Amino acid sequence: MTKQRCKWSERDPMETVYHDEEWGVPVHDGRMLWECLMLEGFQAGLSWTIILRKRENFREAFLGFDPKKVAKFGEREIEILLANPGIVRSRAKIEATIKGAQIYLDMQKKGEDFADFCWSFTKGKVLRGDGTVVAETELSKTISKELKRRGFKFVGPSITYAWMQAVGIVNDHVAHCYRRKQL
Repeated sequence: MTKQRCKWSERDPMETVYHDEEWGVPVHDGRMLWECLMLEGFQAGLSWTIILRKRENFREAFLGFDPKKVAKFGEREIEILLANPGIVRSRAKIEATIKGAQIYLDMQKKGEDFADFCWSFTKGKVLRGDGTVVAETELSKTISKELKRRGFKFVGPSITYAWMQAVGIVNDHVAHCYRRKQL
């Protein structure tokens, strides 16, 4: 019998693997949560498949998404990134990632763990969607507003919701998907 999956995951073999192994699995590592948020920002206006295909290139270009290293990027590094065909070459998104690293480190410096911050909106619990497909929720609007208040960019309610789904803050596998029950 064929496993039933979320429809979006059946378009491309890479998306199927991502769906089966990563999407919706709760992430509690602050650095990984930050990396995922930055990649979702790069996805704005594009398909997730593009980002997924380029993800390893992004990781290499952004030095493993090490916030300490990325926060120090200046104009020279930005120019190198803008010339890198392996990533999305958007100055605004690159600068947003650098700023995001600085915010991440500032939160850390003030004793605020990024993972604790991310999960505080659900009191550490995974929310379960009702199985319907939505682009944003009241909670994603709330989290988006707080991320923006802190200075993050490319974190509108839809991007924030896609991130929440990806990192398992919300289990939004559709009702018939085999992963819904597993997670």
